[in-house]
Amino acid sequence: MRSNGTTRTRRRRPLAALTGLLVTAGLALAGTTTAASAQTAPARTTAAPAASAPHATASPTAADPVGPRQGDFLSAFLYSVAKPTALPIGANDWSCKPGRAHPRPVVLVHGTFENRYANWAALSPTLKDAGYCVFALNYGGTRGPILATGDIAKSAGQLDTFVDRVRAATGADKVDLVGYSQGGMMPRYYIKNLGGAAKIDKLVAFVPTNHGTSLLGFGLLARLIPGADVVAGAVCPACEQQVVGSRFIKELNAGGETDPAVDYTVITTWYDEVVTPYSSAFLAPARNVTNETVQNHCLIDPITHLNITYDRTATRLALNALDPAHAQRPTC
Repeated sequence: MRSNGTTRTRRRRPLAALTGLLVTAGLALAGTTTAASAQTAPARTTAAPAASAPHATASPTAADPVGPRQGDFLSAFLYSVAKPTALPIGANDWSCKPGRAHPRPVVLVHGTFENRYANWAALSPTLKDAGYCVFALNYGGTRGPILATGDIAKSAGQLDTFVDRVRAATGADKVDLVGYSQGGMMPRYYIKNLGGAAKIDKLVAFVPTNHGTSLLGFGLLARLIPGADVVAGAVCPACEQQVVGSRFIKELNAGGETDPAVDYTVITTWYDEVVTPYSSAFLAPARNVTNETVQNHCLIDPITHLNITYDRTATRLALNALDPAHAQRPTC
């Protein structure tokens, strides 16, 4: 396995800045809407049986809408503002049985301030079309499109419950995880502390916060939402836990960053505006670790943190990691 950590001069892109501002506006709008609905709307009951996912947030039900395939994060996130329980195409078919070509189901794990649809509206249908059984959970929150803000250890417990449900439904001994940002780092807590190593074969992580992020990176999203920086520690424990040097990050990485029973792939970009520096996403070199950078395969690709799960080169790297026997050369 190889570890690609070459340092490059990062360049700002006007389009990336515009996207960031538009997403921030969407987050602010969604946060306001969610807070208002929490005060005025009666509590909802779920049609799913309690045994289906007792600790998971927004458990899949027959009422969850399936949203269209999207080409970028902003479009997907804005769709999820209106339909926060939306499923991406291909996800959560509980009758799906893995075939011989892809014997392990794939579980998709979204990032902070986001949800399963916002991050996976392109990759989920791509994986389904490739013959995988695909599953995606919402976690780390209560309602609305802004999730993955809760205590990371508790979120890892929700992932544990969801993985067990997937294994029971599909008959698979192990699953592969594909995560984004916090969703690429949080499963390492699950693997290390909750017995996940016995249930996971591969962890493929897009721009994970493996070594935390500075307040000028991840915290930027919170500061651009009026008042969010003041209350971030109280309403977003996951934000505080992901800051560089936090107790959570130190304990997660103590004693080794990986488990020999799991194969790890990290996919990052020179232009990551959230995990800074971008190379902090990489895991320590080991025989079961592959650290990838999009621009090592497509030099002109300007993809950022927010849109990397919608990027063609990054998607090919993820598909290659899941099925190395049929890997294809990434293209621009």
